[in-house]
Amino acid sequence: MLFGFDIFVLVVVVLAIALLFGTVKTVPQGYNWTVERFGRYTGTLRPGLNFIMPVIDRIGHKINMMEQAIDIPQQDVITKDNATVTVDGLAFFQVVDAAKASYEIANLDQAIIKLTMTNIRSVMGSMDLDQMLSHRDEINERLLRVVDAAVGPWGVKVNRIEIKDIVPPANLVQSMGRQMQAEREKRAEILSAEGQRQSAILKAEGAKQSQILEAEGRREAAFRDAEARERLAQAEAKATEMVSDAVARGDVASLNYFVAQKYLEAFGKLAQSPNQKVLIIPMEASAVLGSLAGIGEIAKATFGPDGTGMIGGGSPRPAPRNPTGPATGASPGFTTPGYTPPRS
Repeated sequence: MLFGFDIFVLVVVVLAIALLFGTVKTVPQGYNWTVERFGRYTGTLRPGLNFIMPVIDRIGHKINMMEQAIDIPQQDVITKDNATVTVDGLAFFQVVDAAKASYEIANLDQAIIKLTMTNIRSVMGSMDLDQMLSHRDEINERLLRVVDAAVGPWGVKVNRIEIKDIVPPANLVQSMGRQMQAEREKRAEILSAEGQRQSAILKAEGAKQSQILEAEGRREAAFRDAEARERLAQAEAKATEMVSDAVARGDVASLNYFVAQKYLEAFGKLAQSPNQKVLIIPMEASAVLGSLAGIGEIAKATFGPDGTGMIGGGSPRPAPRNPTGPATGASPGFTTPGYTPPRS
């Protein structure tokens, strides 16, 4: 009897230990366990020490609540402009409701992969190749918005979706390389043309400024020349006025001197002509040459031998008498007193 009692006690102890282990559950951090009673979900065990009814309750699913990364396999996508590219990606998701993730969807990882691949074809298929290659951020944002809305009923939050590689065909890559080279050559030619245009503008501006300065110089020179001619004319007018006054006073010698001076100036210009090889002197020229001595006599008669206009002891020399008519043999217009030109 004692032997049978000992066995009974031992069985009771074993059952008690088994019931204790079936009642106490320790959930690790980062996980949630679902509890099922007779196959029906009744609750969720959080990390730490938990108690359930033994025999009646059991652990249904152990759900990882940490963020997880899942690879999106490669697939071919036809773009809007009929270019075929190979695309793969990476998705980051996190379970926020263990009960929904356990009982609303079967095989959660595969569901997320299939859903993401389908939306990649949909989003990227509506874009041109150039837009696809240059707007990855926009693609990631659109994929995240669509996929996260789709997995919400499953108690899952998709945090990020990243497109890893977009691989166009080899012939398309070569065409893109040629296009890029042509674009860079176009930019270089545009920059060169812009430089030439800027250089031409600067040269034109320089020529314009040069012409303006040259015109201003010519204008200033014209003003100077006009002023010089005006002063020369004033001097000529003054000389003519003085000769006219002398003639009015009866001093014909001054008029003869003035005419002789102009005649000699004209004769000198004729002799200095670069095209003049032979100079023929007219008959009247000898009279002009002889009149130079007459001019000297005029000076002596006017100023005296010593240049003071006095004779001898200081008495002034009387003014020469004006002749009444031209001297015989003299050139017309010349009436030099005290001089007779040589006869021809």
